[in-house]
Amino acid sequence: MEKDSYEIGRIVIARAGRDEGKAFLITGIIDSEYVWIADGATRRIGHPKKKKVKHLTCRPELIEDLMIKLKRGQKVFDAEVRKALIRSGYEIKGA
Repeated sequence: MEKDSYEIGRIVIARAGRDEGKAFLITGIIDSEYVWIADGATRRIGHPKKKKVKHLTCRPELIEDLMIKLKRGQKVFDAEVRKALIRSGYEIKGA
């Protein structure tokens, strides 16, 4: 996928670090090199992980309802993130 496909609400897989192989949701964009990610279990929405995009693999799934809520600044719950990842076919470790 192209670099600009890293957008809020996109599902990504960590390629490096202790989270390698785990699925996350992009909750914020810092700049062209960094994003905030959360999975609602080990990485909570209130304390997301700052991650370099080069250490992530972008997946085609975009969780539109959460993308809209995040962009509007509305409250998003950890359970919503977990359910969205599970509904998309990803296992949540630590949930």
